[in-house]
Amino acid sequence: MVNRKNGRPKLPAQQLAILAIARFAEPLALTSVFPYLPEMIRSFGVENNDVARWAGFTGAVFSICQSITAVPWGRASDKFGRKPVILFGLASTMCCFLLWGMSTSLAMAITARAIMGGGNGNVGIIRTMVAELVPERELQPQAFSIMPLVWSIGSVFGPAFGGFFAQPAKHYPGLFGNIEFFKTYPFALPNLIACAVFFVSFMTGLLFLHETLETKRHKPDWGLALGEKLTRPFQSFKERKHRRRSFVDDEASAPLLASRNHKPTIVDTSRPSMKEIFTNQTVVNLVSYTFLALHSVAYDQVLPVFLNYPRQIPDDTNTHLPFQFSGGFGLESDKIGTIYTIYGITCGVIQFFLFPVLCARFGVLNCFKVATMVFPLVYLLTPYTALIQDDVLRFAALLVLMFVKGIVVIVGFPCTTIMLTNSASSVRILGTLNGFATAFSGIGRAVGPAVAGAVFSIGVQRGYMIAPWWLLGSISALGAIPAWFIVEGDGPMRSSDTDSEDEEEETLVANDGDVAVLEGMPGSRVSDSDDEAESLFSERGNGSGAGYGTTDSKKTVKARN
Repeated sequence: MVNRKNGRPKLPAQQLAILAIARFAEPLALTSVFPYLPEMIRSFGVENNDVARWAGFTGAVFSICQSITAVPWGRASDKFGRKPVILFGLASTMCCFLLWGMSTSLAMAITARAIMGGGNGNVGIIRTMVAELVPERELQPQAFSIMPLVWSIGSVFGPAFGGFFAQPAKHYPGLFGNIEFFKTYPFALPNLIACAVFFVSFMTGLLFLHETLETKRHKPDWGLALGEKLTRPFQSFKERKHRRRSFVDDEASAPLLASRNHKPTIVDTSRPSMKEIFTNQTVVNLVSYTFLALHSVAYDQVLPVFLNYPRQIPDDTNTHLPFQFSGGFGLESDKIGTIYTIYGITCGVIQFFLFPVLCARFGVLNCFKVATMVFPLVYLLTPYTALIQDDVLRFAALLVLMFVKGIVVIVGFPCTTIMLTNSASSVRILGTLNGFATAFSGIGRAVGPAVAGAVFSIGVQRGYMIAPWWLLGSISALGAIPAWFIVEGDGPMRSSDTDSEDEEEETLVANDGDVAVLEGMPGSRVSDSDDEAESLFSERGNGSGAGYGTTDSKKTVKARN
């Protein structure tokens, strides 16, 4: 049933907030790696010029394993439900981050990242849950911007504590200098903090997250039952009696006064065919999404290596503009963390205030097309910031480019998610479709950092810092082409909305909290005629002062056991 307020659809805020908590843990943990990743790779004995290659490979292993398992996780969510798969992903990632933080060799670190990627398919499944919770197109820009907003917020705190708490025995000898554990495992502390956040996300989902898969929504959930018992002492009797139900509660328990010929909805649980999933528009959207993931994530993973790479004073021996020059910013992990924190705060503000306004004003597709054309310019200009000798101007130029990139990423990812969802032919393929989206984007996330990292190493050895950035600029320019072949769809739930509105008109609730029961249900019968029921709806529709289920003419629906 559509969640409505004053006859207008409204967001299921409680459930979206719980999904946001589950989503928050991942960017918090994943982005915390960026500031210290070059130093961590170097601590394994890797040469300075090869750090970018192995950092890119480490990120690629995660994405490759995620892409391999994304479709099976999507199918599992279609079969067993969204909630159990999300909880498993959170628990798996929590354990893997602990293993990652205690890695003492490059092989151990790569293994931890591989298991982490393969054990978590939550990105696509959470996106599917948002689509199932919010079928109304007018609410989709708001709903689908929440998870990128959560990513932006997580990206504020992640690099901050990743940069500040990495190597605590070295940076804070007064607090951690005598703790042998942090000397042996210098990168464990930020990952221990991340594990704590994952545990909170897991418990919140277990106790309060509702299932949205149609075939599993009415099944008993001991986690929800436990959550209700734990929160019951904090609720007054009045709040329990008149509490606002969520979309899932209403759908599961709303009584209906149906006609004699009313038939229950039959849910098609068969596995969708490849032809249903891969229509012309879903294919174009998937290609566009894959390109976006490839160059955007590659930029984010190569940028810290660029910021950590030693500075070079340009002269006639090492610089021949506009192409040949080398050198980075020469920053340590704490300063890189500060830059990413500023970047994340700005992105969060933009996400909250700018994205819904842009979509409402110009449309989702138009915003996405503009975003795809801006990416190449940002990538082409980024390496030249290292040539600026004035410290203030150098950092200002870098932040401007990062902010522009943040804006187009914030616009790009939610827009392509909305368009992919609306290109689906039916509701039942959403889980599998988003599984394929995660798989294909995982391929992009694997290829992008791996290739960009390798090209970075080769480029700086030959004095061409522009090599990885111009490669990403070319890829992003190529990725802009599919955007011009996308046609906005009506969405897979258009028919479902109509049915839900019809069902809403059949709902009859008495003033005193009693409800009319369906005719034909065991243990009850409707004593009055259908004409009387129709008159009730007529008076309700005419604004009768009587409550639902009562009339001034004393025509009532009587139910008895």
